[in-house]
Amino acid sequence: MTNIIKILNREFIYLWYYFTLQLEQIYFYWLAGLAIGSFISVFGKKKIHEIFASLSSKKLSLFGIVPACILGIASPLCMYGTIPVTASFSEKGMREDWLASFMTASILLNPQLIIYSTALGRTALLVRVISCFMCGVCAGLAVNLYNRLTGKNFFNFTGLYESSNRDTDPNLFMRYIKNFYRNIKATGLYFLLGIFLTALFMRYVPADSFARLFGRKNGFGVLMAATIGVPLYACGGGTIPLLIQWLADGMSMASASAFMITGPATKITNLGALKIVLGAGKFIAYIVFIIAYSLLNGLCVELLGL
Repeated sequence: MTNIIKILNREFIYLWYYFTLQLEQIYFYWLAGLAIGSFISVFGKKKIHEIFASLSSKKLSLFGIVPACILGIASPLCMYGTIPVTASFSEKGMREDWLASFMTASILLNPQLIIYSTALGRTALLVRVISCFMCGVCAGLAVNLYNRLTGKNFFNFTGLYESSNRDTDPNLFMRYIKNFYRNIKATGLYFLLGIFLTALFMRYVPADSFARLFGRKNGFGVLMAATIGVPLYACGGGTIPLLIQWLADGMSMASASAFMITGPATKITNLGALKIVLGAGKFIAYIVFIIAYSLLNGLCVELLGL
């Protein structure tokens, strides 16, 4: 019994050491992401959506998917907030390929997650931003092709309405503080859970075995990374500590890029929201599209030698 207690005490010390080590390295990026994300949400969200709505008056045709992607990435809303906003754009006659690009880019990336991802290093940050942007472009092209071939609408926004704005405090400073606090409540637990999972990984997963599975020139590793993104991804901030350690232990940038696509795209809350506006058949097509894109994107990153 004494030996068991000693072993448990030793493992607790190891895990606590790894936990605090990761927390010290990553907490600044988390807080900076919250601060900037809340600022954009309180002071810039309305302007972003106004710019997107104004695209309808411009003759951009298919090229409108490019600014739609950029504005989707800039939007600070979660998926359950993005869909009602997108529904209002659809009601005003916004093109469906533009809507697909806006929604997909918004699912994959936002200002807060961009700040988090700076902790991964410059190369990983650029790969993430460019990969997510191109995924939004491809989604817009795919929906455009569907509309042309079938002559039908891809989305069904019936009964969806934009929710009321929660940032209504007349005091601008208090409005910002309340939004910041809501973001802490929404992401804090997942952030700490991600650090705890990283501590477990550092203690119990051999680095050489991990490098062999997810290392460079390993197409199977890219497939595995795309697959584990489905059940493991719960919050963008929570996976950053894991990605930092995985990259340090030999995960290739190709595998990391695949994980960074399938993770947010198949996060359970995002899937629940998308199922509402897609229906069963198109929902399955969305899953296939995301996995196929993440694999092709990972292979392209590998070919570029990143």
